[in-house]
Amino acid sequence: MRIISGLFKGKKILEPKDFKTRPLKDLTKESIFNIINHSKKFTVDLKNSNILDLFSGVGSFGIECLSREAKKVVFIENYNGVLPILKKNLISIKSIKNYKIIENDVYDNRTFLKLDNKFDIIFLDPPYKDKNLKNVLNNIKNEKILNKTGIIIIHRHKNEQDTLPKTFKIVEEKKYGISKILFLSYLNK
Repeated sequence: MRIISGLFKGKKILEPKDFKTRPLKDLTKESIFNIINHSKKFTVDLKNSNILDLFSGVGSFGIECLSREAKKVVFIENYNGVLPILKKNLISIKSIKNYKIIENDVYDNRTFLKLDNKFDIIFLDPPYKDKNLKNVLNNIKNEKILNKTGIIIIHRHKNEQDTLPKTFKIVEEKKYGISKILFLSYLNK
């Protein structure tokens, strides 16, 4: 796994040694950023964006955002099997300090209370078998942490049928191999 573009293009990202963590594949990641940069269905300027990377794992998505000069990235991860790798990956980018790691459970209602700003992009990459996605989306809605023009990007198994809160609509959906990427925005902006 490598950083695809930006300030740290080509830099290697350490991967987990266990099988509980499923890193975002480079091809899928590249497709996500192409959609962010070129879609006419939403407008997000990555360089001026605050990013929230939920279920961060080794930080592949958030680190790519830092490389592409995002304003700030907040990583939320609590699995001890990947936290040291996430920290090593961030430390290896010595010149970057505009990030924060929150070592909490994404499903704990109090986790979002620790956030001190709204986000332009919220990326969710939960385990494929995870069935609590609606709860996380409801917490995002209830805590009002997504900017009105912001987007939520969700990485799921292509066969997963999640129930989404009525607050959000799918503006784009793409399938890559066994995974799919959903882009959500507020139903009424």
